[in-house]
Amino acid sequence: MNHLVLTVIAEDQPGLVEKIASCISTHGGNWLESRMSRMAGQFAGILKVSVPADAHAELVASLQALNEQGIRVLLAESGSEPERSFKPILLDLVGNDRPGIVRDITRVLSELSVNVESLDTDVAPAPMSNEPLFHAEAKLAVPLSLSLDVLQARLETLADDLMVELVLRGDE
Repeated sequence: MNHLVLTVIAEDQPGLVEKIASCISTHGGNWLESRMSRMAGQFAGILKVSVPADAHAELVASLQALNEQGIRVLLAESGSEPERSFKPILLDLVGNDRPGIVRDITRVLSELSVNVESLDTDVAPAPMSNEPLFHAEAKLAVPLSLSLDVLQARLETLADDLMVELVLRGDE
């Protein structure tokens, strides 16, 4: 079996996921995992599928043909997963919204060789003041060689500058 990672984006509409799933199934493929969401009238997702080697080229052509129906698909061959040389950590962040929060947090993470495996963000009105409140949840892959105390200290210094609350916890 070959594995593909697909990125899909299209104007949101009923039946969109079914069209993609049917295309995969028609070619003997198997839908393994996905993350999909609707945002600002668009539907986007990333998914991993397996397909028999002899149907690989036909599936790729069929997925690319979905563009004619307004469904853009970007394909990549699945890479190998690295050996587990990291510890999973969850990050929660809340603060008044302002430009640059994601840039500043991810800069520190990158400097410490921390990988962002997933990131969910939104901006919503604060309960009492109705001011825009930025919230982020991230799953991080922290190198085993990096002390959580060092990571916490670096992020807390930044959190003070950004005026955000930041919590790290183990993902066990």
